Amino acid sequence: MENSRAHNNKIEMKNINKDIVGWLENVIEENNGRIDKKEWKSKYNSYVVYDYEPFCSDGFEINLLVSSHNPAYLDFIKYLYDEKIHTIDYLKSCMENQTITKKE
Repeated sequence: MENSRAHNNKIEMKNINKDIVGWLENVIEENNGRIDKKEWKSKYNSYVVYDYEPFCSDGFEINLLVSSHNPAYLDFIKYLYDEKIHTIDYLKSCMENQTITKKE
């Protein structure tokens, strides 16, 4: 995940896709992690930050601050997230290539 920073037993995950937030929260809980902070930050105004999901979450990026008593758990959570994103991107590219092939 290119938008993450680790601090000892904490990791900051930025701009998480809202479609996989629930999955990520489950992964964090299953791997002895805890979400210390969850925020929705406006992509257009850096001063607008909510600690709850806004009525219309379009135009917001979701950021999480995750902690664990063992940094190995954080590394594993990060690995699972990166693999999920990689798989989604791969499948999207397969669908795009298939669509292009059908048009020809």
